[in-house]
Amino acid sequence: MIRNFEVVILSLLATLSFGSCSLLGDHTNVVGVKAHQLTINDRPFFIKGICYHPVEKGQTIRSFGQIEKDLKLIKAAGVNTLRVYEPIASREILDQIYDEGLRVIISFGFNQGGIYDLQSDTYLDYVKTYKNHPAILLWELGNEYNYHPEWFGGSVDYWYTVLNVSAAAIKKIDDTHPVATAHGEVPSEELINRLDHIDLWGLNVYRWDQPVTALEEFSKNSSKPFYFSELGADSYMTIENEGYALGYNETAQADATQMILDQVMTTDTKAAGAIVFSFTDGWWKAGSPDTQDVGGWTPGSSGVPYDATANEEYWGIVTLDRERKEAYEVVKKAFKSFK
Repeated sequence: MIRNFEVVILSLLATLSFGSCSLLGDHTNVVGVKAHQLTINDRPFFIKGICYHPVEKGQTIRSFGQIEKDLKLIKAAGVNTLRVYEPIASREILDQIYDEGLRVIISFGFNQGGIYDLQSDTYLDYVKTYKNHPAILLWELGNEYNYHPEWFGGSVDYWYTVLNVSAAAIKKIDDTHPVATAHGEVPSEELINRLDHIDLWGLNVYRWDQPVTALEEFSKNSSKPFYFSELGADSYMTIENEGYALGYNETAQADATQMILDQVMTTDTKAAGAIVFSFTDGWWKAGSPDTQDVGGWTPGSSGVPYDATANEEYWGIVTLDRERKEAYEVVKKAFKSFK
């Protein structure tokens, strides 16, 4: 009888929670990779994602002042995963994300001033603290650093060494989440083999409206799973082209997004997911953060549809005031219809 009583007590303790996280640690969400798929508790999980970095008008730093409104809009669009560019060091925010039925890809940078970055090894503190939170989908190291050899003394070779060592370090303390990296374009077979501690690859791909070519190339280089960590289009045309007028142009963005998602999200896709860039426009990226400016440049931007220019402040599928653009409806239809 005492044993039965102890079992009941332990059972009750196991169900106690703080927000969405068990006080004893949540071990019921084991994320893995199998063939070209992600799995959660051995069940296939396809990433239907959105890049999320909310910065308010006139500001330059991320804030979550509109998180409740954002999560409702994001959930209504059929999204199941957020990709963030820096860790969310708030259990309350992570709880809100999980309570909406969403997962989050946590990205760590190399040099973030010693705040959860790879250079200082403080990223491991974050992993230890939050690895049992059920909102966490996977760990992602770096964002297209291969485009920036100037950050590493003129060669990205040092970054690749740090990347692989850091991935191995995570695995020593967390065996329930895969480790990825977001790479600009398709990595070579040699690089994939060298980075043997990377479980799956994120690809930031801007090839006009034809991402399927990147999918085919990666599959030839490796049997590892991969996801599109960034794809999409902006809503400003710097030139008149392909029938789209110069200036603010939601239709060009929507049409390109439709073409892109139609290619990636097929019944026989080899991708583990598609993440659209991005949720809101980012007024902080070019010119004054108080105004929406034309401009901005990123490596590989010649592949941005349909003007070969990355207008950095016009990438959202919603405006900074959270008004839905045409592309929002495209994403919603594509994500909700894909099973």
